[in-house]
Amino acid sequence: MPERSASEALLSNATSYPVAVIMERMTLTNRWVSEKWEAKGVVHDVSAPGSAQRVIVRTGQLTHILFPGHVIRLHRDEAEGYHMNITSPQPKVFVLWRMRDEIARPELLTVSYNEGARWMDSDEHVDGVALPVELLSWMEQFAQLHYIPEPRKPKRYASNKDKGRMGNY
Repeated sequence: MPERSASEALLSNATSYPVAVIMERMTLTNRWVSEKWEAKGVVHDVSAPGSAQRVIVRTGQLTHILFPGHVIRLHRDEAEGYHMNITSPQPKVFVLWRMRDEIARPELLTVSYNEGARWMDSDEHVDGVALPVELLSWMEQFAQLHYIPEPRKPKRYASNKDKGRMGNY
């Protein structure tokens, strides 16, 4: 039997996965806005507990800051959202971030398509970043175990009585 990697072993029975978030700050030459922030990615968090944020890239107009200490958690009531995410063309981790002390700081993470959409609808700063490949099979196993698709409802055709109420269509 092939040996499993440390991350595969960690994920086999887990409902959470530790990650660090990479935030990007780009300096702009614009009279109204001086910078643009966005989440650029998530990576497995191997930092010691309590590690502080740190700059990992700094060039003339670009800065990447690594924010350790975040966790992606799977919840049974979001299984449909996980299924939708992993069956989409580009599965994502949704990162909700807020400005604090002039730095964009990640606050919440989800891999549920539905939860990410709710956050976006509430006018939060939310970026979708590529889902790390090692999380795909973990999410698939969880969704298979907990996602029960809604049964399809039979099509209802309008009767003559309904047509009068609905008008011409």
